[in-house]
Amino acid sequence: MIALLPGFLTGLSLIIAIGAQNAFVIKQGLLRQHVLLIVLICAISDAVLIFLGTGGLGALVQSNQGLLEVIRWFGVAYLTWFGIKSVKSAFTNQSLEASESPTVSALKVATTALALTWLNPHVYLDTVILLGSVANQFDSDRWYFAIGASVASVLWFTVIGFGARAASKYMSRPIFWKILDSLIAVVMFSIAITLAFFNF
Repeated sequence: MIALLPGFLTGLSLIIAIGAQNAFVIKQGLLRQHVLLIVLICAISDAVLIFLGTGGLGALVQSNQGLLEVIRWFGVAYLTWFGIKSVKSAFTNQSLEASESPTVSALKVATTALALTWLNPHVYLDTVILLGSVANQFDSDRWYFAIGASVASVLWFTVIGFGARAASKYMSRPIFWKILDSLIAVVMFSIAITLAFFNF
């Protein structure tokens, strides 16, 4: 428990911040499309990154600036594209009620969730390097820290994904979806700009 609880709290504090992953999970939850698949992909991806960081991948990532640069510019391009797509959605869709929205294939949703997770350098900085560094302060108990952080990730994505799904019937007005798409666009553009100018 000495390492498990700090791991849980540290993981939760890092993941709660609104980012590309969270925005996508919330929107798909509100659309009630492939929610379980998205929650599983995001939670498992985070857990893998947390355990890799605990195992020492953070030091390798920090020493390989070329790899971070490649991930950075892929991330900038993808997030910018996603932001533009959200802007178009906000201004062109006539009705975006969850029950009437076109169903997106599971493959496309999975690909988007994976891209928003693995093409974002901030994920590596927060999850692999930062969490990995803190975890290793616990020496032989570091794996318990990693378990705690992973549990926090599973809990968070489950809550926002299925919470949004449960709330979707109260948010069916088109204006709500236009505002949501606009906010998602702001999040994506903000992260893309940060990635472009952040000094890794």
